[in-house]
Amino acid sequence: MQDCLWEHYQSDAVLYFDLSYPRLDFLASHFKNGQSILNIGVGNGYLEERLHKNGIDIHTLDPSEKAIEQLKEKIPLGSKAQVGYCQAIPFPSNAFDGVIMTEVLEHLMDDALIQAVAEVRRVLKPGGIFIGTVPYNEDLNANRVICPCCHIVFHRWGHHQCFDKNKLVSLLSTGGFCIREAYPRAFPDWARIHPKLLMKSILRYVLGRLGEQIVSPNLFFLCEKNF
Repeated sequence: MQDCLWEHYQSDAVLYFDLSYPRLDFLASHFKNGQSILNIGVGNGYLEERLHKNGIDIHTLDPSEKAIEQLKEKIPLGSKAQVGYCQAIPFPSNAFDGVIMTEVLEHLMDDALIQAVAEVRRVLKPGGIFIGTVPYNEDLNANRVICPCCHIVFHRWGHHQCFDKNKLVSLLSTGGFCIREAYPRAFPDWARIHPKLLMKSILRYVLGRLGEQIVSPNLFFLCEKNF
């Protein structure tokens, strides 16, 4: 079911990712020219394109073969773009300066979650950073729907995990990471310069830092692989 939902959002509902651009720009800003980065979860390829233009040696991983093919049409990544899962990353150990997972960890069941964190640590260089976001304190039940055909109840975006700061920090610390930052925040579009829109962006940012669910905040994290 996870693959089916993800395929739908990446193929038939690609406009869904447009609202994520401020978040992706923020994550991209943490890396510099020449670094080797792995992004897990392609989406519509915006983050890969942004990093590639910035001179980043970008690699990517996604379970959707179609998404990887579409990305390769935009950027000549070759074997740097792989089909696969974060529980078994098909890249060598100690290969990357950074790994990005934004809005991915919440899709994993418990066993896969632990395996994914271990795999991220494996492919990072010593001192490399693991950065990303998850939904903050999401009410999973509020987003459950039922299929009218088979009557299976499922989360509309395929989420299995609800994260607060303590749960996420515990997961990452246990997985061998040193936590540098972990806090709730929203990602407003600061490019909107009209005074009214700017005020809305400021309000959304402030409410996001307070973790107010009215703005659907994310939980941002940045951690470092222990030597």
